[in-house]
Amino acid sequence: MAIAIAAKRGLTRRQLLVRSAATIAVGSLARPYLSRAADRPAIACGIQSGDVSAKSAVIWARADRAARMQVEYSSVESFASILGSSSADALPDSDFTSKVLLDGLPPGQDIFYRVRFENRDESGIAGEMQRGHFRTAPAERGSVSFVWSGDTAGQGWGIDPARGGMRTYRTMRDNRPDFFIHSGDHIYADCPVPSELKLPDGETWRNIVTEEKSVVAHSLAQFRGNYKYNWLDDNFRAFHAEVPILAQWDDHEVTNDWSPIGSADETGYADDGTSKLVARARRAFHEFMPIREPPEQGGRIYRKIGYGPLLDVFLIDMRSYRDSTWNKRDGNSETFILGATQLAWLKRELAASDATWKVIAADLPIGLISEDAIALGDGPPERREHEIADLLSFTKRAGIRNTVWLTADMHYTAAHHYDPDKAQFQDFEPFWEFMSGPIHAGTGGPGVLDNTCGPRATYLNACSSQEGDDLAPCFGKQFFGHVAIDGASGVMTVTLKDVEDRALWAIDLDPKPKAHPV
Repeated sequence: MAIAIAAKRGLTRRQLLVRSAATIAVGSLARPYLSRAADRPAIACGIQSGDVSAKSAVIWARADRAARMQVEYSSVESFASILGSSSADALPDSDFTSKVLLDGLPPGQDIFYRVRFENRDESGIAGEMQRGHFRTAPAERGSVSFVWSGDTAGQGWGIDPARGGMRTYRTMRDNRPDFFIHSGDHIYADCPVPSELKLPDGETWRNIVTEEKSVVAHSLAQFRGNYKYNWLDDNFRAFHAEVPILAQWDDHEVTNDWSPIGSADETGYADDGTSKLVARARRAFHEFMPIREPPEQGGRIYRKIGYGPLLDVFLIDMRSYRDSTWNKRDGNSETFILGATQLAWLKRELAASDATWKVIAADLPIGLISEDAIALGDGPPERREHEIADLLSFTKRAGIRNTVWLTADMHYTAAHHYDPDKAQFQDFEPFWEFMSGPIHAGTGGPGVLDNTCGPRATYLNACSSQEGDDLAPCFGKQFFGHVAIDGASGVMTVTLKDVEDRALWAIDLDPKPKAHPV
């Protein structure tokens, strides 16, 4: 789906009111029956912004029919003056989703936008308007804050309105972050949501149910239906209208532990050898995410988002370019999780970054043993670990300082410190990896760290053996992380939080001065 580019213009509120009144008058006189609500295109899900930088942002919305999306934006909440406007069609081919790129925005400013859909015919009759907000990245040194987490509507735990719905989204919104990194598993395409689930205390969890979310997703309509399901939640809609998202994906956007080759259904593979199931899932993901797609490679998910002099965010993709084998010690050394092209891109972008802090947003942790991920167990690097070891030693040799890894995936929260003095592989500088989730899914038990890169869990909050895996969201073990970078000192404060906004653990990280390449 192409992203329309905004056209800048300066209109006063009075000019807009006069123009709007004229349009309504002409439309009403010519076709009075079109004033009925049923004849007006409506916003079907909600509105959201994403990939916000100092001067641009992507705006997304979905209509209930074929229509034209109209977006106006201003630096004042009253819309007394308008910075610009843009429009794009919402068509059946994209399930009536639409995106526009707002460009030429003022840096370090609150931007207010309003979205409506209008008929594509000459009548131009428009539906109701919704308003959203984001803040552009600062051009000068200034404080930044953001939140991150992952894992939404997993293990059958959908929206139970009587229990407050997806409450972590409300808590994260109350933190008023500049943006949100979703570390993956926006949906659980392979986990249907039943009408009821029994809880350990004897009570019943009652989900909102839809046809498309009641089965394992195979068709494009079913993948799309998984994303539409989340928009039924009040907290989800309010959060995305106020907080821009930086979106990456993991496995459950397709199916559990998927890989490029080997994850398919009865429809099999296309002529180029790619999975048709993955293609349908990827299409739905891009239709429903406000992602700025790199022009040189449409559909690419890995990218860098600069957020002022203090922060660059590197969103990586540990799914699309991995080998198609289980992560086992089977003597096969030709394995990878990033792929040569993405690894080269990441090295190049890290080396070129002038930002104080370089956050690597990963959809999987490094040191937790998993047949689906990277770590194999104690010992020197093997298989997929070679790529990570190569990256870590490169950052050391290139003098790249102040890298922090953020992830989710494991359905609990933890702080991992990687220390070469405690590692089998030692050619790297110490660094932190912070893990937090789920937003709204079953909570799991703790994983096991290996000693390849010397990680140590300095904090961990997971399910006990008595609680078991897939603990329901209503028991409070839903997690996210909060990052605040002070504009004056450059100190990064990382806080691990729960759904009640309790600060479970925190650390202040002092920025290190630039180092010379070795």
